[in-house]
Amino acid sequence: MRKDAQTSRSALLDVLMRRHAERRPIWLMRQAGRYLPEYRAVREKAGSFLDLCYNPELAAEVTVQPLRRYDLDAAILFSDILVVPHAMGLPLKFEEGEGPVLQTVRSSEEVAALKPVAQSYEVKQVCRTVSLTRSLLGPGKALIGFCGAPWTVASYMIAGGSSDRVVAKVAAYQRQPWFCELITRLVVESVDYLCAQADAGAQALQIFDSWAGDLIDSELEEFVLKPIAEIVEGVGKCHPGLPVIVFARGIGVHQKRAAALPGASAVGIETEFDLSLLPKDIVVQGNLDPVALIAGEDVARREVHRICASVDRQRHIFNLGHGIRVGTDPAVVGAVVDAVRRFDG
Repeated sequence: MRKDAQTSRSALLDVLMRRHAERRPIWLMRQAGRYLPEYRAVREKAGSFLDLCYNPELAAEVTVQPLRRYDLDAAILFSDILVVPHAMGLPLKFEEGEGPVLQTVRSSEEVAALKPVAQSYEVKQVCRTVSLTRSLLGPGKALIGFCGAPWTVASYMIAGGSSDRVVAKVAAYQRQPWFCELITRLVVESVDYLCAQADAGAQALQIFDSWAGDLIDSELEEFVLKPIAEIVEGVGKCHPGLPVIVFARGIGVHQKRAAALPGASAVGIETEFDLSLLPKDIVVQGNLDPVALIAGEDVARREVHRICASVDRQRHIFNLGHGIRVGTDPAVVGAVVDAVRRFDG
């Protein structure tokens, strides 16, 4: 292991807090997942996906597995963005090969029936995972907690799973009262959920808005950017100074608006966006194409060089433009990490 990897200072937290970092931090979305054989072994032992999410010992093990293989700067909590609606009382299951199946919410009465997440079994188990994971991490390795953003989580709740977002988009366009109430509730519960993770030991947080690109203009402002800003503000009141990364996938040229969110420590950038186009006074995270890893080591190393050359490492967190794909060769992931380290010497 390189000498600078053994320091007790976290390069990730240094960059997020705008302190001098000894190296360019790197972590990868979905770094703990099905591309690793050791993950698949634990997944088989756990039973269902949800059983794994709510088993602190096994979830913590999965969270730290990538850091045993690679010289990464952070672990990201192994969990799912649908923990929040599950903790709010909606039945949830994951069908093999089909994704989540969730009870729908499409009326004011159904929104009112949702429970607060605080003190729920689901949140308590996730927080136990956070605490246990912190105890397993070595010096200089940060732990990132996360939640899904209100628009994305609401879209799953409205569709009843991972189907298209047509019903949710219609509700957004029409400003249907129950939809607006649902977004408001999700802001409140997401703040409580993230603060609970921070109380348990998460050192940074990320908000994932996987379907942010579905909305444009005033709907983007009202149901994507505004709720995220409210979550960041709410977390800041509970945990002043705790770094929050915002990843709003698919909003392209609107990334400058996301980057301007008050209180956000960094903005995650999808693959298609040029990092050099963003303001020079913000921290950016991204944006290697996950498909480049499937294309092989030579392609991946070339893309790492291009990205690293485009942005100052003191304001850059190296990452993917989205999550690692199933079937990615773990050796290529190792080559990416090595290329990042070699670029900065």
